[in-house]
This record gives sequence, C-alpha cells and structure tokens, in this order.
Amino acid sequence: MLYTVKEVSELAHVTIKTLHHYHKIGLLLPREVSEAGYRMYGQWELERLQEILFYKELDFSLEQIGELLAENVDRTAILAEQHRLMQSRQKRLTQLIITLEASLAAAKNGGTMNQADMFKGFGSEAEWREALEAQNQHLKENYGYDLAEQPIDVPKMNEQAAEAVRFMKGAAACLREGRRHDGPEVAQLIAEHLAFLQAHGHAIQPDDYAAQSRFFLGDDFHRSMLEAQQVGLAYYLCLAAEAYAAGSGSN
Repeated sequence: MLYTVKEVSELAHVTIKTLHHYHKIGLLLPREVSEAGYRMYGQWELERLQEILFYKELDFSLEQIGELLAENVDRTAILAEQHRLMQSRQKRLTQLIITLEASLAAAKNGGTMNQADMFKGFGSEAEWREALEAQNQHLKENYGYDLAEQPIDVPKMNEQAAEAVRFMKGAAACLREGRRHDGPEVAQLIAEHLAFLQAHGHAIQPDDYAAQSRFFLGDDFHRSMLEAQQVGLAYYLCLAAEAYAAGSGSN
C-alpha cells in the first residue's frame, strides 16, 4: 500500500513542508513519484520516518540522524539503541521532576534547598562534554591537556557545579558590596570552598589555590569566564586567594 505525502503527514503528525525538506536533503525519499508529481510512500518509508522522529525526540540534528541511519540499516538494532537512549532520558527526567517538585515545595514554604539538591538531574555526560568543549579546545591548543581523556562522573560534576555557583555568586556579591579582598567574609568563603574540595577528593592547599587564581587571571580564556560573571572578579579572586594563603601560613 502506498500513501500520499498528505496521508503520511497526517499519520506521523508532521507537516508536508517537513516531508518535502526530508526529501530535498536525502533523509527520507518517497517510494516513487507519480507522473502527476505526487510523492508516494510505502511501509519502509514509514518505518524510516518513525526512526527519524525518534532521533529528533532525542535532540539529534538532521545531519546526525542521516549519518546514524546510513551507518546502520538494521531496524531492530536502530530501535534497540533508541530504546536505550529513551530510557536514559526517562531516568534523567524522573530525577528532574523530583528536583522540580522539591524546589516548588521549598518555594511555597518559603524555605531554601540544599544547593547540591537543586541541581540533581541536570547534565548528562554528553552535555558535560559539550559544555566543556570550548575550554577543552583552549587547553589542548595552549597547554597540551585534553579534558576528553578524563572520565566524567555526572553526579559529582553536578555537585561541583553547584558549589562553583555558590562560591562565585558569593565572591561576586562581596566584590559588588565593596568588601575587602582580605576581609573575614571573603576568607570564610574561600575556606568553605577549599573544605568542599577536600571533602570531595580534591584537596588543595591555600598556596596552590592562589597559584591557580593567578593562572586564571593570566589566561585569557579563564579570565574572560570570570569577568563575564562580574567585572573585576578575576582580579578580586586572585588578590583574595593570595591574601588567604598569606594569612593561613601555608607553605
């Protein structure tokens, strides 16, 4: 049985324009084109369209979908892989719903959530790789260090991201409020940050943290990242870290 483009459009809940575009780019060709110029689709084309739409739901680009379908013509294998990807997304969405519900409850009660709990469910390994791509490229080109070679622990990365947000927001607030870089508020902020790192397997001495801050200040990429959050933040953090190291008496 053959179906017209209008019938396929209604079956799959996609526009006729979309089907024409898929034809134009070679992603989904009709079974045949009638003498009158009508595109006609068969069962195989319907199955391929379904595979395309599954991949689109998983946020693959049309170019990526074309490459994936060209590499694998086994429908069972394609569907099995899509099933695995959908299940992974379902687990993540379930966690996001739990996080959202907890956030809503906290907001209604006028309370605040633990900052690590606020970010549960965000970020997959692929998303972290994408987020770190620009930084990784910079490190490879300028320092010969490849982040892609390092394993990514998604829950740990999410937790570290939440701590980074807390620390940077606190530092930026101190800068805006005119608090001294060597004052007690900033020292407490740094102490808490270093304690977090130590508790999570990244023990760093005050002198090492000061050296890292100087590196961020001197490196265009990292300085720009900090300055984008608050003008002067890279300089402020560098001075604060050096003052903290001097005050701690670390070697």
